[in-house]
Amino acid sequence: MILPRRPRSALRAFLRGEASGGILLMIAAALALIVANSPLADSYFHALHVKIGPMSLAHWINDGLMSLFFLLVGLEIKREFVDGHLAKWSDRALPAIAAAAGMICPALIYLAIVGPGSGLTRGWAIPAATDIAFAIGVMAMLGKRVPASLKLILTTIAIVDDMGAVAVIALAYTSQIHGLALLAAGAIMGVMFVLNRIGVKHLWPYLTLAAMLWLAVLLSGVHATIAGVLAASLIPIRITPGAPDSAESPLHRLEHGLHGWVAYGIVPLFGFANAGVSLAGLGAEHLLAPLPLGVAGGLFLGKQLGVFLAIWLCARLGIAQRPNGATWVQTYGMCLLCGIGFTMSLFVGGLAFNDPVLIDEVKIGVLGGSILSALSGFAVLRFAARHRGTAGGRAATA
Repeated sequence: MILPRRPRSALRAFLRGEASGGILLMIAAALALIVANSPLADSYFHALHVKIGPMSLAHWINDGLMSLFFLLVGLEIKREFVDGHLAKWSDRALPAIAAAAGMICPALIYLAIVGPGSGLTRGWAIPAATDIAFAIGVMAMLGKRVPASLKLILTTIAIVDDMGAVAVIALAYTSQIHGLALLAAGAIMGVMFVLNRIGVKHLWPYLTLAAMLWLAVLLSGVHATIAGVLAASLIPIRITPGAPDSAESPLHRLEHGLHGWVAYGIVPLFGFANAGVSLAGLGAEHLLAPLPLGVAGGLFLGKQLGVFLAIWLCARLGIAQRPNGATWVQTYGMCLLCGIGFTMSLFVGGLAFNDPVLIDEVKIGVLGGSILSALSGFAVLRFAARHRGTAGGRAATA
């Protein structure tokens, strides 16, 4: 986990890695659907429930490996807020407002569809987050047709709503709290804070304490993956404004070291383990059931509505400008891609419901809403780029 002598821009490396990881995630999800509807289905579902020590394979993936995903999310959030594109209050306004609207609108649409007395209201947060890897992967297929400013605003909006999703997981999906374990977690964080303050730059003490923090949080009743974000907030960072990442910065070293493993290994594995759903006997009555319809509607309608209206209002009120070099049609295409909620939506769905039937309905809704958002966003961005190119060509000829 050591940076090269001349580390590249964190943002460029991040976008490149997210694009490749997003494409791999799409392949993993498609493969899970194929396997879950093939003669290998029984083996696939059985393997996920095989016990390895105290937990099943599925739990080790979702509660163990995904903690590294949340650790990376926490590192990215801290970097952006301390030394990135969210370091200034003026830069935070647009993504913060857009992300908030992009979480509230999907939740409201979900609740309106499932109804207050349905017993499904626990799933309100399922359509609230954007999958950065999947969305950037779709943008990567369009190449230079998408302005860099749209990739940047999509990434920052997704990072901010990841913060919201983490807060929701910690507050809304924690049932019982075990005080002693929570006290131990606080003590471990205190030690990490002291190490940070006295200038310890070696990563191994932080990683050792992060593993202990994960165990304490797991035993406390708070979802174990929150430990990843908490640990990330205490990793020291060396600020290098306008320059490549510093090889002397523990946060940058850890982020670069983790990113490949998470983007190319953990997230696709999570997608493969969680996207598999049997479509045997699936009819319109299942697709149009309140839960999958609410999730899909929240992702596809709520995300685009919330994010686009927030950006439009910010521009109209002079709070922030539309993404530089992008038309309103291209901006709308980006807002459609915000409806891709694959990884975090599946994760929250597993926390919201225990009934396997409901979890399958969540998967159907997430896949439906995310695929519809991806195809619509891709089509709008491709059309907008072609239309803009034609208009530019005619203007040049004139």
